[in-house]
Amino acid sequence: MKFYSRKLIKPGQLNARNTLFGGVLLQWIDEEAGIYAMRKLDTKSVVTKYLSEINFMNSAKQGDVIEIGLALTKFGRTSITFSCEVRNLFTKQTIITIDTIVFVKVDEAGRPVPHHVSL
Repeated sequence: MKFYSRKLIKPGQLNARNTLFGGVLLQWIDEEAGIYAMRKLDTKSVVTKYLSEINFMNSAKQGDVIEIGLALTKFGRTSITFSCEVRNLFTKQTIITIDTIVFVKVDEAGRPVPHHVSL
């Protein structure tokens, strides 16, 4: 697992419990994984196809710094698959894990197309 980006938790990203809102975290993960998919497939034409079970393990609070880690797990004919872990930068405590995130290369009409990339 390589950790690619870091985020500082700020007031506007908190839920009613004053911890990081899960939807904000999922948006960051989707964005980071999408950029990684674009880079690996050398195209901007990718869409999120699937996220497996999302396991919220610990919370993050205002002032914490988190880091988003991704590991490339496989290539399909039109897809690329990652696993993800988000952890606290300083304590290394895991905040969330996602076993499978799948992106698909698409054409201008949104149909899956082969990417011709392999491990």
